[in-house]
Amino acid sequence: MAEIIQRDGTWTFDGDALRLVPGRDKNVGVLRKSLGELAVPLGALAGVSFEQGKRTGRLRLRLRDGADPLLHATGGRLTDASDPYQLTVDSDRYGVAEYFVDEIRNALLLDGVPTAAVDRYLLPGPAVPLSVSAGDGTASFDGEQVRLEWNWKTEEAKSAVGARTLALADIEGVEWQPSVGLENGHLRFTVRGAPTKAPPKYDANAVELWGFKKDPLMALVAAAVQARLPHPSTPAPAPSQLALTEVDHDALLRRLRELGDLRSSGVLTEEEFTLAKQAILRGM
Repeated sequence: MAEIIQRDGTWTFDGDALRLVPGRDKNVGVLRKSLGELAVPLGALAGVSFEQGKRTGRLRLRLRDGADPLLHATGGRLTDASDPYQLTVDSDRYGVAEYFVDEIRNALLLDGVPTAAVDRYLLPGPAVPLSVSAGDGTASFDGEQVRLEWNWKTEEAKSAVGARTLALADIEGVEWQPSVGLENGHLRFTVRGAPTKAPPKYDANAVELWGFKKDPLMALVAAAVQARLPHPSTPAPAPSQLALTEVDHDALLRRLRELGDLRSSGVLTEEEFTLAKQAILRGM
């Protein structure tokens, strides 16, 4: 077992997984503290590195593409303070950090872990239910639906719509963007059948973020929803296939109605009708 304990947090490696526990130092971001302990399986890692500085160094984990819904939802836009896969190391612990890196690299080599992207999430994402208030609203997620509620700072054009409840089945995508400079950030949900080009300030399916302390927590909501959406590697059905499915479904329904008419007119016996109906239902 390898372990490194710092003010920034504690990382432990047992040969099969890494246990990442955030520290209580003031430099540890609110997202890391709220996310809590993480268990990262060895198979989710693409690599590890250690960068030395004059006073402090930094351990960095590199995960395989598609392994973590948090990294997918945030798209590499987390700050160092918010990134759970970084650890600040004091100069007197450089030897321990280098040993830690060697242990992980040896395990990756011995297990033959590939660095290629994965086709399913290897980490579960943030626990639910969770609720975050930041910017112009509150976003809550219970694992089945997202609830968006507005505050007194919300633009009237958006608050007039009222609170929004979005079923997970209706959500096609989620996007989290931090505020940068004079540009505000947002948490936006793409809803099936309701495309929009409205800025987050006016979009009833988005929370606008202004760069305050709790803004990064909206990334947890994004990651929790992302973890329950189809994995990004899942191919989308071709439009022609969707259309064919709908046509076939309608045709089967019409056939059922026709069979009902034939039974009512006496052309089919009850037994013949039942057998034919069962065959159609199996097709549906």
